[in-house]
Parts: sequence; C-alpha cells; structure tokens
Amino acid sequence: MTLRQKCRLTILLSLPSIIAQFSFIAMQMIDAAMLGHLGTDEAAAVGLVSTTIWLFGGLNSAFAAGYAVQVAHHIGANDERGARNIIRQGLLSGLIFSIILTLIGLSIAPSLPYWLGAAEHICEESSYYFSIFCLGMPLIVLNNIAAGSLRCSGNIKTPSILMMVMCVSNIVFNYILIFPMHLGTAGAAYGTMMAYFLTMSLMLYVMICKDKTLRFSLDNDSSQSSFATIELSRYLPTWKILKKAGRIGLPMGLERSVMCSAQVTISSIIAPLGTVAIAANTFAINVESLCYMPGYGIGEAATTLVGQSKGAERRDYMKSFAWICMAMGVGIMALMGVIMWITAPWMLQLITPDINVITLGTDILRIEAWAEPGFAASIIAYSVFVGAGKTVVPTIMNIGSIWGVRITLTLLLAPVMGLRGVWIAMAIELLVRGAIFALRLTTKGWTYIKPFEQRSIYQKQNTPPAAL
Repeated sequence: MTLRQKCRLTILLSLPSIIAQFSFIAMQMIDAAMLGHLGTDEAAAVGLVSTTIWLFGGLNSAFAAGYAVQVAHHIGANDERGARNIIRQGLLSGLIFSIILTLIGLSIAPSLPYWLGAAEHICEESSYYFSIFCLGMPLIVLNNIAAGSLRCSGNIKTPSILMMVMCVSNIVFNYILIFPMHLGTAGAAYGTMMAYFLTMSLMLYVMICKDKTLRFSLDNDSSQSSFATIELSRYLPTWKILKKAGRIGLPMGLERSVMCSAQVTISSIIAPLGTVAIAANTFAINVESLCYMPGYGIGEAATTLVGQSKGAERRDYMKSFAWICMAMGVGIMALMGVIMWITAPWMLQLITPDINVITLGTDILRIEAWAEPGFAASIIAYSVFVGAGKTVVPTIMNIGSIWGVRITLTLLLAPVMGLRGVWIAMAIELLVRGAIFALRLTTKGWTYIKPFEQRSIYQKQNTPPAAL
C-alpha cells in the first residue's frame, strides 16, 4: 500500500468513529443541560460520582478490549472462525465479569458520596444515580464487546451508526423521564440505561446474525449431532484465550483503575470547593470532550489497523499506520483546542444559566486548550499499543504520569488557586504524558512479534490485513 492509500484508509476508518464520538459527547452535553436547568445541586450530584462511573466503565472497556484485540489479530491472519470463537467466549466471560462489578458497585453506592466529601443534601441523590448505573453494567460490557469486535474486524461503520442511535434515544428517554415524568437525576440514569439496552440489542443482533465476517451461522456444522452441546462448549472460556485476554486487558484494567482512582482523589479535592466548583468542573469536562473525541475516534482506527497488521505479521504496516494516526490526531485536536479557547463561554451558556459557573468554567477550559496536542499524542499512542497487544509499559507510563505529576501538582496548586489550580495541573500532566508516549512510539519494542507467536496459532501470512 502507498502512503496515500494508507492515509485514505485511516480517514475512512476514523470518520464514522469520530462522528459517533461527537454524537456521544453531544448526548452528554444535552444531558448536562437538562440537569443544569433543574438546578446546580442536581448537576453536582451527578458530577460527584462521574469519575467513579468512569472507573467502572473503564474496567468494562478494558475487559472487552482483551477479546476485541484478539479478534483483530485473527482477522489479520485470515482466521475468521477463530475470531468468532473468541467473541463467543468473550460474551459469556463479560457477562460474569459485569455481574461481579454490579454487586461491588451496589455495595459501595450508599457510602460513596460521603467518602468523596460531598455536602449532605446531595448525597442521597448522588448515591441513587450511581446505583442505577451499576444495575446497567451488564448492558454496557456486552455492548462494548460487540462494538469492539465489529470495529476490530474492520466494520467501524455499524458500531458508529448504532452509537448515534444510542445518543438520540438517550436524549429522548432522558427528556421524557426528567421533565414530563419529573424523575430528576434518576430519570437521567434510567434514560441512559434504556438507551444502552436498545443499542446493545441491535449491536448483538448485527454481529451475531448479520455481519458478513462475524455472524455465528458461518460456523454451523450440519454433521454435528448435538448442536446445543456444541454451541454451549463454544462459549466456555479456554485457558489460551483467557490468558491472552488477561495479558492485554489486565494492565488496561489496572491503568483504568489507578487513573480513575486518581480522578476520584481529585474529585474529593474539588468537592470541598463547593457546588459551583463541582458543577463548573463537570460542565467543563463535557465541553472539553468535544476536543478529544476526534482523538479517540482516530485511536479506534489505530487499534484496528495496527491489530490487523500484527495478525498479518507486517511490522512495516504497524509503524506506518501508527505515525499516520498520530499526525492526524495531534493536528485535529490542536485545531479543536483553538476553537475551544474561543467558544468556551458560549458553549457553557448552552448548558447552564449560572453566571458563576460559566465564568469559572471558561477560565479552566482556556487553561486546558493549551494541552490538547499532548493529550492527542497520549490517546493515539496508547491506542496503537493496545492494537499491538503491548499494554504493560503504557500502563506504567500512564500511572506514573497521573500520580507523579497531576496529583502532586493538584495538591500543591488547589489550596492556592482553587479549581483553576486543578486544571493547570491537568494541563501540565497531559503535555508531559504526550511527550513520553511519543518517545515510546519511536522505539522498536512495541512492534516486536515473536517468530513462533503467530505461526503457532495461525497460518503464516505475507499479505496485508484481510479486512483492509
């Protein structure tokens, strides 16, 4: 493939995902606007547990990635039956894993707002919102496994379209439950879970019944006499696949846990600053998401392209796709940072009428705008390493950066500068993290493929990734 063909392919794979990411953030902003118009306390109640929700959601995503990346490797090696076998095992394992997380979440929900140091009058509402989210975790993990498997097989369009369906349905459900039915923050949580249920059902249906590469009917064998027994055995986890999923997903899960625990720590630092600071922090995160969602969209393409290239044993493709995605992601997010700096006050006015929240939110967004290129570099590089199945070193880098730089600076600056100090610490840390991830991408270790690794599982392939 020529450089022009690689760039064109990267753009084609990135665009649907970027559009879906933007629609997802639009959904979050509309949700925030609905809650913001209910009152600052309602917005603070949701914002208080948002980092813990990211923690649980991140663990689900890491678990799903352990299976989805293996799907990319098998597809790259033209082993489609093996890819479908991994998906079956991932669905059952994911269901069990999500139920365990649900029980843990429900057990800590009553105490969580108090641990975070929130004001008494928002604790009950915040706890109830988090409990509803926990009940929906099986929906989230099954949706993540199906969407990740489709993307890693090369079908990025379907998950992107269904993500947009989820966003629209979430807005509709939330509006009905929050306003006409007067359920407040609980209505927002129920509406989101209903949207996830709809999307998960459609995602599983497309993957299992319709997708030209992954649909399970391709494995039907009329010569087998006990179809039900054969089908059940296909879903039971095997040690080989479980071990590889753990090697990919466990470092990611650890990284998400430590990163989100750091966010929870930061939330506990912000909580005593008052409801205005909590609301401004929550709304600013929603607005900033418009900047970094293109990075995550390109990152999904990078994971697919690098993962399939590894499956085909093409180190040259792994490197070239990595740097193409890096250049594209940094460029787009730098531009988005400029736009955010200019439009910050108007974006916040769409979410909340509180002038104090708007003023504080504008200041911190303009601080963060300078860090967007560094954030882009870390997002893209991390996605590349996930596709390559090399997640241990990036996990250590992420943990060291956020705890060694962000938390340390936050503790120093927050008492003096308040919420502005928290976001200055965040901006500095993102620039540092982007630099070390870019340096890691220049090394050869992440492209290494053991001579026997693919040959022991797949046929030797000397062609470009099949799904490309």
